This record gives sequence, C-alpha cells and structure tokens, in this order.
Amino acid sequence: MTRDTIAIIPVAGVGTRLRPHTHTLPKVLLHVAGKPILAHILDDLPALGITRAVLIVGYMGELVREYVDEHYRHLHVDYVEQPERLGLGHAVSLAEPYAGDRPVLIILGDTIFEADLEGVLAGGENSIGVKAVADPHRFGIVETDGQGRVTRMVEKPEEPASDLAITGIYYFTRGRPLFEALAEIQRRDIRTRGEFQLTDAMQVLVAGGTVITTFPVQGWYDCGKTETLLETNRVLLDKRAQPVQIPGSVVHGPVLVAAGATVENCILGPHVSVAAGALLRNAVVRDSIVNENATVEDIMLESSVVGENAVVRGGFRRVNVGDSSEVFFT
Repeated sequence: MTRDTIAIIPVAGVGTRLRPHTHTLPKVLLHVAGKPILAHILDDLPALGITRAVLIVGYMGELVREYVDEHYRHLHVDYVEQPERLGLGHAVSLAEPYAGDRPVLIILGDTIFEADLEGVLAGGENSIGVKAVADPHRFGIVETDGQGRVTRMVEKPEEPASDLAITGIYYFTRGRPLFEALAEIQRRDIRTRGEFQLTDAMQVLVAGGTVITTFPVQGWYDCGKTETLLETNRVLLDKRAQPVQIPGSVVHGPVLVAAGATVENCILGPHVSVAAGALLRNAVVRDSIVNENATVEDIMLESSVVGENAVVRGGFRRVNVGDSSEVFFT
C-alpha cells in the first residue's frame, strides 16, 4: 500500500506574514534548523516508501521547482499551477490527474511535524493528524465519537466542541472519493470564508458514511510568521542539532552551521542556524536564522532572521565611562 502512495504538497501560498523575506523567496524555501521548510517534509518521504509527489505551486513557483529539481532528483515530482488562490480544497483538487485513485498523503508545505506516519500508512484507514490545542477557535477542529472516528469537522468554530486541531496532515486510502467530494463542494459553491476548504470536502465524506479516523501529532511546528519561525528553529535545534566546534569562534549550542558557510571570530548561540554560503565575521549572534549567502559582520544580533544575500554590518564600541556619566550612541 505505501509503495503506491503519492504525496500531495500545497506550496502556493504567498506568506504575507513573513514579509519582507517572502518578497523575494517563497515561504517554503525559508530556512529553519539548517534547511528550507519544504526540505523537512521531502526528506521524510523515502523512509515512508513514497517516491512520487505532486506540488501545487503558485507564488514564485519557479523557485520551488528549481530547488526541488536540483536537490530531489530521486523523487518523481509533478508540478501543478494554482492560478487563483481559491483555498486548500481547490489546491488539492488540482492533483487529481496525477493521483487518481491511489492512496494519497496530503501535507501542507509550511508544516513541520513529528508523527508516526509509517504506522498511519500501514494502518490502512483514512486518517487525519490532530493535536490538542489551548485555543481551538483559531483552527480547523475535529469532533470524534470517543473512539477516534471523526463525526464532524468545523473550520475555526465560534464555539468549539473539541480541542483537537487539524494539523495539516491527511491520509486517504483512495484518492477518488476525496476528489469527488472536492468536486462536489466546488459544484455546489460550498465555501468557508470565501474559499473551498479541504475540511468541507472531508465533512461531505463523513456525512456520506466514509470512516475517517484521527492520529496524534506529537510535534507541530508553525512557520507562518517570524516569531513562530524562530520558535520552530529553537525547538528543532534542541531536538536535532549536533555539537559544533568552529576554530577561532565560541559556540554555545545548539547551533547548526551548514557546509559551505564561513564563520570567523564569532560567538554563536544558543539557537543559531546558518545556511550554506553565509559569512559571519566578528559577530555575536544568538536565537537567529541566517539564510544562504548572507553576510553578518561586526554586530550583535538576537531574535533575527537575515534573508538570502542580505548584508548586515554594524560596529562594536569600546567605552571607559566614569561614575554618574551618560553615553548616547546614534
């Protein structure tokens, strides 16, 4: 069953909450914990026996395609353009010509997660990844019968009857019933907040008698805005980073420095991710992400994201200030 599974990964979003970084780069190619967000997803597919994926592209889709074609030649990847942003349900429906009636694993392109997907695929049931949240008003919510079977799904309910949030990972043993439900909501113009939602299509399936279960997602990491991107970077580095030693610099782990990056006379960490081609010199950097080919020199940085090819330079000052003095730098 897993050998036939095809991954559907929507990556068409604009990423407005991550501007200015997404003015020049699609959100899924921003780095976190040493590699692009999308890479965290694609790297997990071979271990699941998945060799084929469909990427639903849109905003700067050519950059996504260039990255994937260069780094994932072992995967068979098809690209589908979503010309209008009509919602997640519409995006997934565009994969029908490639997925057909095969089993499908749908993963949102800006979702980094930790879950037993191997067990999910082996279980042979339609299933949705869920996680209990403190504020269910902000999410799509799943209601169950107490035995893990979904009875109802609601997108951002005003009065939630459950705290189980839909995390953005879905498995269907057959694609055709899902695509038929997606076609139905578009034919009947069923929209939530002006868009065709995958949640509404799944509700059509449940109402028609299709059994959908849930599975727990242990780690669910949001990369939707700068603050949560940095938080995800911290969490993943805590879990995955290996000890790093850089001659001539001081490293307070966890820190991840990609091959091809240059670090000279710096103090790094904790929680710093440096991408390939970056140059850090005479700098103190902590709780930050430095993207590819960026330059950071003669400065102290904290809680910062430095974009690709960006240059950040400052100046250190040494002072010898007596009692009751005041010093102002401009």
